[in-house]
Amino acid sequence: MNTVKTIEYSTPGLPRRFAAMVYDSLLIMAISILYGAIMTSINVAINGTPETGERITWGVFGVVVFIGWIFIVGLFFCYFWHKSGQTLGMKTWRMKMVNHDNLNCPSYSQCIIRFLCAPISLSLLGAGYWLMYTNPERQTLHDKISKTRTLLLSKEKQ
Repeated sequence: MNTVKTIEYSTPGLPRRFAAMVYDSLLIMAISILYGAIMTSINVAINGTPETGERITWGVFGVVVFIGWIFIVGLFFCYFWHKSGQTLGMKTWRMKMVNHDNLNCPSYSQCIIRFLCAPISLSLLGAGYWLMYTNPERQTLHDKISKTRTLLLSKEKQ
């Protein structure tokens, strides 16, 4: 008789998830500062240095810069989620995001969906995160939509 071994994984609670988000937000701030410095340099190179005391004008270029910033932030998350299932904040707090079906790292399309849905989960006082307590698999809203899950790793599996 063949028996199939089922593996039980624990899932991280909200405090651990939010701690990883704070950690990752520090990295995002550093990336944003670098991106902002590069874009400001490009703007000054194109439009010239403003007069002393005047602000830099962005015009339509400001919209392009904002969209580029969203792209850079998305690239950060999607790259690390797809490559290893972990951002640095998730690694520090022993969490890993996996594909819901086969426990491998998620596909790029799953990462993009998750990245786009995570702000929705965070809105309304984190309502999409609180849903994990009503779900038997403890998935957040963006976990469900992207067909991923977040696991809590044991100390030896870091």
